[in-house]
Amino acid sequence: MSSLCPPSVSHTRNTATLSSGGGGGGGGELSDVCFQHVEQSLPEHHRPLVAAAVKGFLTRRLMRTERVEQLRRTAKDTQQFLQGFEQQSPGRVSPVSCGGDMEVSSRTERKALEKEKMVQRETERKVFRLVTGILKKAEGERTEEEERTLLLHQEAAEELSRRKVRSRALKRRREEVCDQPEEQRTKVSQLAEAIKQAQHLVVYTGAGISTAASIPDYRGPNGVWTKLQKGQAVSMSDLGKAEPTLTHMCINMLHTEKLVKHVVSQNCDGLHLRSGLPRHALSELHGNMFIEVCTSCTPAREHLRVFDVTERTSLHRHGTGRRCSCCAGDLRDTIVHFGERGTLEQPLNWQGASEAAQRADVILCLGSSLKVLKKYACLWSMNRPPKRRPKLYIVNLQWTPKDYSATLKINGKCDEVMKLLMKDLDIQIPLYNKAEDPIFSLATPLRLEEKHSHSRSLIAPPAGQKDCSPDPQEDCSPDPQEDCSPDPQEDCSPDPQGLVQGGWFGRGYSKARKKKKAV
Repeated sequence: MSSLCPPSVSHTRNTATLSSGGGGGGGGELSDVCFQHVEQSLPEHHRPLVAAAVKGFLTRRLMRTERVEQLRRTAKDTQQFLQGFEQQSPGRVSPVSCGGDMEVSSRTERKALEKEKMVQRETERKVFRLVTGILKKAEGERTEEEERTLLLHQEAAEELSRRKVRSRALKRRREEVCDQPEEQRTKVSQLAEAIKQAQHLVVYTGAGISTAASIPDYRGPNGVWTKLQKGQAVSMSDLGKAEPTLTHMCINMLHTEKLVKHVVSQNCDGLHLRSGLPRHALSELHGNMFIEVCTSCTPAREHLRVFDVTERTSLHRHGTGRRCSCCAGDLRDTIVHFGERGTLEQPLNWQGASEAAQRADVILCLGSSLKVLKKYACLWSMNRPPKRRPKLYIVNLQWTPKDYSATLKINGKCDEVMKLLMKDLDIQIPLYNKAEDPIFSLATPLRLEEKHSHSRSLIAPPAGQKDCSPDPQEDCSPDPQEDCSPDPQEDCSPDPQGLVQGGWFGRGYSKARKKKKAV
């Protein structure tokens, strides 16, 4: 038996009680009795307040009682189902008892709800395990009892079949496929003809064009995110030693020949800039690991370095620890991590990318999975009718979400495809020459007090590079366009601990995954 009235009116317990199993129409009569005792025992000015409290107390108690009764009925039905399931599949399922008296309280209600959910989850797991074992057998090897089980749990069987189809499709998408040599040459010839006829060709590039420079991609078999998903360690790469690949040099040459109008890159390695591609023709949507910016200056002042500036930066933390030599403002990197929105005008150059995409009649995608780029509607002219959108040509080893809308898909390595393409276009491929690397003429040297502000290895200057670093006593850094390579006397030795990796490498991966709560 439990009291209906609060302690202040405990003298009414003998006349206003409610059984824990009750919950029907008797609650109203008992409430009236309780209210009468309250009115008789309290001063008149206290009666409305206490009466309201008692009424609310009774209402909540009755609602909990009804809920517990409902849970009892549900538990009983669940127990009957488990008993029936055990009879059909002996030894596979142990019935879980949910009976017994329950105290009418919120704690009991919560426990009953959790127990109900646990029973349901356990039942589903055992049903799925049972059906999975049956589906692994050939149809001719299944017993009559197993066939009846599949009919009884038809929804589970259909769900498992759908999961199997999805798993196979995802596995096929992750596979790297390369066209046969003859088929590849035929496709490259078609691509070359499209480039010749294009009025405004725009190139989109991804991590696949930098794998030849020993920079791993993200979603390939040995990609950064692929290894992280498998729980494997990511091998470190000395990004300071990377040099522009054959594909980088081909793209620069196509721009020089006025066949390519603009390049939109997802890469942060700065190799497009080092290949000689001019800044106005380049949009590095996710930043450049060699550029740090002072946003306190107007316009924002860029500081191009000959080392990776992302050593101290990470997701939502972009300070590099150095200061602008003109305004003493904090410098930040330009990297856009997964889950962030780029706000810098340069080197992202979103305006140049969107304008080029609007004028494009042909888009060539090289080495990109397009899983990120596809979300940027302004790059695909989605405001146009489908027939008036640019023709899309894709070069990639793996499946991309834009394959269905592509005019041509070439499965192959970027360097191999570009070598065939340049041959068909009758254009000579230039070799990378470090002496002509623009990074040395555009770089802003560190001041003497900043000499030890990083531990990254520097890009080694070409032999015979002249010393044109500024006077360390100057207040302002030189104009970025001036020829100011770093002081050759500076410590350019690599990190004594061995190879290093950029602060942006693999960052944001966990944000893209949904963490499943352990059951």
